[in-house]
Amino acid sequence: MRTAVGAGETEPSRPADLAWQATPALSSRAGTMHAERGLRLAELILSGARQAGQGPGSRLPTERQLAADLGVTRSSVRHALAMLEAQGRISREVGRGTFLRDAPRTGADAVPAADSLAVPAAAGPAPAGGQAPGADFAPADVMTVRRLLEPPSMSLVVAWATAADLDEMDRCLAGGDRAASYEEFESWDLALHRCIMAASHSPLLAALYQAIEAARHGQVWGDLKRRSASPEHREQYQGDHRTIVAALRARDSARAVEAMRLHLARVSDHLNATDPAAGVIWR
Repeated sequence: MRTAVGAGETEPSRPADLAWQATPALSSRAGTMHAERGLRLAELILSGARQAGQGPGSRLPTERQLAADLGVTRSSVRHALAMLEAQGRISREVGRGTFLRDAPRTGADAVPAADSLAVPAAAGPAPAGGQAPGADFAPADVMTVRRLLEPPSMSLVVAWATAADLDEMDRCLAGGDRAASYEEFESWDLALHRCIMAASHSPLLAALYQAIEAARHGQVWGDLKRRSASPEHREQYQGDHRTIVAALRARDSARAVEAMRLHLARVSDHLNATDPAAGVIWR
């Protein structure tokens, strides 16, 4: 059965890096819709694999076949597969194909990835007007809580991260390097920060970070982050990420704490420069 997703889509006609520099209002709305379509399509791909009786290690159909089966463009399929790869649901091997991985595990003994592709819900009642939880969190609030939580947590990660945890961080770094669009890079950025926090092997800390991740999925945060995006900023973030992971590998707690603090300060500066009225203050 063919399922139409994002009917009427056309293949992009310009390089991904130039697409980041589109008119802010238009690219913000388009980016949100593109991410939502990617999530829905990723869910359809996994659902189709389950219905076909495929399990871990099974090879998925080619991008061309998936596009034909689902009635979408190959670029849409590539985006959905990138999201699945960032969440650890699949692996893509050059020359061999795309394979299902074991379902991501959660808990103190594993690096958690989302068990489903749905955006995690923040704790508490839904805001008035039917908006998704997290949609109204101010960027200043998000950055304040990230500053309080992420840098100090690096000491726990240094103490408890396993070799498998560090390898997962490297996988996310490599994914960020390969990302062909803003949405793909954001998927890998989220995945890296998630697996770093999970490497503390503290279930409570991982649960607290889920609320931050929910806020980063919110439209207020997403719109501001997209407007601040550029190839230059992306490379700076990747440099920060490499420094953080290198410090964790070296078991250097002080350097890891400082590297995470400086990374979040950089993100804050970029958001402030994009929209000073947002009040994302870091001092």
